Amino acid sequence: MSTTPTIVWITGASSGIGEELARQYAAKGYTVVLSARRIELLEEIVAAIRSKGGQATAIACDVTDTASIETCLQAVIKQYGQIDIAIANAGCGVLGSIEKLSEADWRRQLDINVIGLAMTAKFALPELRKRKGRLALVGSVAAYLPNPGVGAYGASKAAVHNIGETLQIELKGSGVSCTTIHPGFVDSNIARIDNDGNFHPGAKDPRPAQLMWPTDKAAKVIIKAIDQRKNVFVFTGHGKILAFLSRFSPALLRKLMERMPMPKE
Repeated sequence: MSTTPTIVWITGASSGIGEELARQYAAKGYTVVLSARRIELLEEIVAAIRSKGGQATAIACDVTDTASIETCLQAVIKQYGQIDIAIANAGCGVLGSIEKLSEADWRRQLDINVIGLAMTAKFALPELRKRKGRLALVGSVAAYLPNPGVGAYGASKAAVHNIGETLQIELKGSGVSCTTIHPGFVDSNIARIDNDGNFHPGAKDPRPAQLMWPTDKAAKVIIKAIDQRKNVFVFTGHGKILAFLSRFSPALLRKLMERMPMPKE
């Protein structure tokens, strides 16, 4: 007797957490749909997943283009007829002090991390309601902190946190869960992409290496949190500590953040 496969749609799946989530879900026997702008990178990951017996498909999607998100979603439904888990993972980080950031910097940051995420949720939710599925929004511990030198990024992730909190109320009784994921430092290419979206493979990641989690470890705990339908999940040890201080000792947190080196603009 055949069983209906579980379909997982992941945006921002061409590298980092998104790529690793796709690999681990496929290894669990789920069918994964990987989306990002660069289809050639997605196809390489899909080929690697299939070579190990996994089920995967690549569909291009630019989350800054609402029509692209809707077209991608329609393609998933046309091919598979359903979505069981949707993970809004696509994101970027814009560097610069608040005083120096341009309007274009702010628009890129919010277009990708906030509007793109919200539109991904908007188009996925009608399908998730049919399956009593799971929605995951990838935020950051930066949502809880003052963020010198990365204020636009922190503001965008604070918005993600609020979107998640709001959806948890709006979805009550629907059978659909919304899990907002707030990672601390995880190995990824985010620090190697400049404010214009250009990738610099040789760029040094300024984040402290001793606090960095590998992507496979991060993906494992994220999948567990989504499976358990948690509302909010903060991870990495330092991430939990900073989120705790934000709530219970904000003055101490500000002093700690004042000692952090400003990212180079």
